[in-house]
Amino acid sequence: QAPIVESGGGLAQSGGSLRLSCAVSRSTFSTYTMGWYRQAPGKHRELVAIISPDGVGTSTDPLKGRFTISRDNAKNMVYLQMINLKAEDTAVYYCNFHPPGGRPWGPGTQVTVPS
Repeated sequence: QAPIVESGGGLAQSGGSLRLSCAVSRSTFSTYTMGWYRQAPGKHRELVAIISPDGVGTSTDPLKGRFTISRDNAKNMVYLQMINLKAEDTAVYYCNFHPPGGRPWGPGTQVTVPS
């Protein structure tokens, strides 16, 4: 079983919403800070949001108010609710521990918002 698997991406209209999910296969998941990251075409991977083991989440300043991170420790899941999507949100979205260190990345999930 892959350690991290993201899902929920797809094609969304400008102004639309998507909810991404991330399944993490690690018995000590609930003790780790987790993060969502994204990589747009031609750009470096960037941090989107992080959430503490006890569920306190925050998004990076440019995304506050549009992106919300949450988690369910009982299910080893991390979520990213995205609203008011924009063309510049088009990217492959990944989740990982934060900081990821040398941990492997999952396949990511593609989010496309046409301009």
